[in-house]
Amino acid sequence: MSYQSFVKGTAFALVLFAGTSAFASMAQAQVVVSSKIDTEGGVLGNIIIAVLNANNIETTDRIQLGATPVVRQAITAGEIDIYPEYTGNAAFFFNKADDPLWKDPAKAYETAKKLDYDANKIVWLTPSPANNTWGIAIRKDIADENRLVNLSDFGKYAADGGKIVLAASSEFVNSAAALPAFQTAYAFTLKPDQLITLSGGDTAATIAAAANQTSGANAAMVYGTDGGIAPSGLVVLEDDKHVQPVYQPAPIIREEVLKKNPKIEELLKPVFERLDLTTLQDLNSRVQLGGEPAKAVADDFLKKNGFIK
Repeated sequence: MSYQSFVKGTAFALVLFAGTSAFASMAQAQVVVSSKIDTEGGVLGNIIIAVLNANNIETTDRIQLGATPVVRQAITAGEIDIYPEYTGNAAFFFNKADDPLWKDPAKAYETAKKLDYDANKIVWLTPSPANNTWGIAIRKDIADENRLVNLSDFGKYAADGGKIVLAASSEFVNSAAALPAFQTAYAFTLKPDQLITLSGGDTAATIAAAANQTSGANAAMVYGTDGGIAPSGLVVLEDDKHVQPVYQPAPIIREEVLKKNPKIEELLKPVFERLDLTTLQDLNSRVQLGGEPAKAVADDFLKKNGFIK
């Protein structure tokens, strides 16, 4: 969930947001649950609404409302009440993107929580431990054979002559905050013949290249919770030095609504704590690759883990 994902769709924000006003009156006695328009937004939004409904909290469904600017404007205007947001996006909401604190999970969450409450009386609830940020994934057989768990392992392996061919977008390769930052932090350098540079930023293409060993590719630029990673035989390497900002998903809710429904916080806490990286990858994969409806995937996850009946 990079800043590029955050700004995508901004041009449509006002137009789409205007449509939410029609729902204001019908939602007065209900909690208006929303989410972003992407796959993970659909899964997380459906998880939230299912938990609330199962606990006799009346809801209005505005899931997959739009891109980040749309849902952000909607919650600050009181048109929606709760949706899943990413800690790293608060850096851009409050013009603090250059602060290194966003690379520390605990500091990023606490800062996002304080800034949004002070400015908007929006409460950040317990986040998922998963991190949906830029990362590097490698074929699982190579990771297992060479005991590559994190990017420190990867950097040493690459620096010692291990065969790496990385499929990535031109932005990832050239942006100072992406591959160059990883190379500096983890002390490795990929030569031009170790890079397959794609013009777009679609991680489905980079994952497919590594999975199919296109032009020798065995590693890929990914977002941490991409649904295609595990089914394609890849594993994400932990950014153990926190080079990238942290993007942990967390429910955020208007304080006014939380005061009327205080049990929402305790209901969602164990649910989001259970949504670790592997779990979110699996849920996203079932929607993206398996074609299952997000609602069915969300309900199945909640039932299997005993959160709803």
